Amino acid sequence: EAFVIICAAAGGMVTNLKELSMDNDKRKLTEKELKSKSDFEKFNSEMQQKGYKTKNIIINTQQAKPLCLLIMLPFMALAFWIYYNVNGFDLDCLSWGFLVVLLMLFLCLSILHELIHGITWSIFAKNHFHSIDFGFIWSSFSPYCTCSEPLKKWQYLLGTAMPTLVLGGGSAVAAVMTNQLLIFLLAEYMIASGGGDFLIVLKGMLHHTDKKKSVYCDHPYECGFVVFE
Repeated sequence: EAFVIICAAAGGMVTNLKELSMDNDKRKLTEKELKSKSDFEKFNSEMQQKGYKTKNIIINTQQAKPLCLLIMLPFMALAFWIYYNVNGFDLDCLSWGFLVVLLMLFLCLSILHELIHGITWSIFAKNHFHSIDFGFIWSSFSPYCTCSEPLKKWQYLLGTAMPTLVLGGGSAVAAVMTNQLLIFLLAEYMIASGGGDFLIVLKGMLHHTDKKKSVYCDHPYECGFVVFE
């Protein structure tokens, strides 16, 4: 029973604000998001005056949820196969106490997920952490991170993928090495919750341009990014 609840919790929780509905028509933007929107519009105007054209790469999160899960299923299956073949599964540790600890760690890792986004992007941003903004949407109980500064394509996509690589891939390796079911379930959750990020990475990799210059900027309130080229 506890295992069923764990799976349901992992399937229902989402870590990134950008993986929740960021549609301006569906929810009221916070004051912080309204300021980010205003700053972005000013920056957009400046870039257009310099000859840049904008291309919005936006994801409909409600329609994309099945695709996000489909993208991450092979990685989850690989982690499962390796863990099972190396350690097997000992379910004797499952209990209500185990479940409570697991859910608390889900929340902590969700926050750490956003922090890793910010740390990675801040390394490449000229203003470093001054260009990074963290927040929390209480209606969906979800933390988020955005970068207001334009970055090179590989810098933006690396920052987008880094939390899943570290918390998902890294935890999966640690789980196999230590034979800890708790760490394995955390790894599977972090891999699954990175589906939205990896969909953005995929869209970014598939976007090609013949322009001489292009920069990528996190969208201030939608799920996706803006390309200036």
